[in-house]
Amino acid sequence: MRKPSAPSPLGAEYTPLVSPQLENPHPFYARARREEPVFYSPVLSAWVVTRYEDVSTVLANPGRFSSADSITVGADKLPPEVLQVLGQGLPPLPSLVDNDPPAHTRFRGLVSKAFTGRRVAEKEPLIRALAEALVDGFEREGRADLFARFAHPLPSRVIAGIFGIPLEDIHRFQQWSEDLSAVLAANGSVETLVRCAHGVLDFQRYLVQALDERSAAPREDLLTDVVTGARELDVRPTQAELVGMLTQTLFAGHETTAGLIAGAMELLLRNPEALKALRSDPGLLPGAIEEALRMTSPVTAMFRTTTEEVELGGVRLPKGAHVRIAFASANRDESRFPEPDRFDLRRDGARKHLAFGQGIHFCIGAQLARLEASIAVEVLTRRLPNLRLAPDPKPVLLRSVTIRRLGRLDVEWS
Repeated sequence: MRKPSAPSPLGAEYTPLVSPQLENPHPFYARARREEPVFYSPVLSAWVVTRYEDVSTVLANPGRFSSADSITVGADKLPPEVLQVLGQGLPPLPSLVDNDPPAHTRFRGLVSKAFTGRRVAEKEPLIRALAEALVDGFEREGRADLFARFAHPLPSRVIAGIFGIPLEDIHRFQQWSEDLSAVLAANGSVETLVRCAHGVLDFQRYLVQALDERSAAPREDLLTDVVTGARELDVRPTQAELVGMLTQTLFAGHETTAGLIAGAMELLLRNPEALKALRSDPGLLPGAIEEALRMTSPVTAMFRTTTEEVELGGVRLPKGAHVRIAFASANRDESRFPEPDRFDLRRDGARKHLAFGQGIHFCIGAQLARLEASIAVEVLTRRLPNLRLAPDPKPVLLRSVTIRRLGRLDVEWS
């Protein structure tokens, strides 16, 4: 990729994985939207797009902004020891978020059946039962890490059930999700990442065996839908493609929803008037979830690659340029959302956020994520009286160029 001849002033200051931008990137993004809305980042070897209108333009033009390599940009940051372990598994082949039509359309069709409005609505009693059971486990303690005890396990159990993972395997399923998250974020010591890479391989083997089992004995689950649907395609996916697609579905259906639940609760606890209003009027819950999606942007950014020379935000980008579309910045663009840093349960047009993307890559699991987050917030605010942040909370965030979520959320109640 051809880099700009002159360095970008803002690009030299952009350090999204280092404090203080890791914890709070929004002051920097606000400055970028004013001064240099499209700038080149040497750290990411990518052009960063910060304004709502420009991000929307990229999403609406998949022919000019390809999704190929959208989640592998920066994979060279992994230590060679980790790459060696991953090389022993199935090759990383494009499927859903890292693919373009027509192949993307085929893969999306394989999993979309599990996330229709009807099927999601059918999951509501299960999700509510899981949420209540999780709170039963710590309600009497008066203090907990809400991320570890609730926000993380809830979506992992939900997506495991959609996959058709047996109850006795859910703890392994959750661990594999954590392993995958660490590897994709290149987050941890070499020893930790090597261990997590072995976990990713274990998950691949598990999925291969599960797909074989569904082929021999179909069930009512996503894995069976995938096996059945793949047989009907003119171009049948390879085993590696199916496993890669399911791995992406796991990650999208678990880590991002965990981030949304934790982020929504942190926003409410940092805005006690909003929490009070929500408790008084449950009808404000949908607005609270949309504001949480807008303000937390669990998928903080994604990558695209230009297929031709294009102009974006007044900047000429060469063919083959990597482009980082910053959802976290677009969702706080003042031109679209007045007073963007204010948590407003009654905000007009809050649902116009880009937290789920837009166009052909709009999140398949958006309805499920909204339902899970709504149930989670309702159960927690009802079951834990006088809920509040623990004194001197220390924010711990996942170090990732695509996912933004808390690593813990210490709370107290009485």
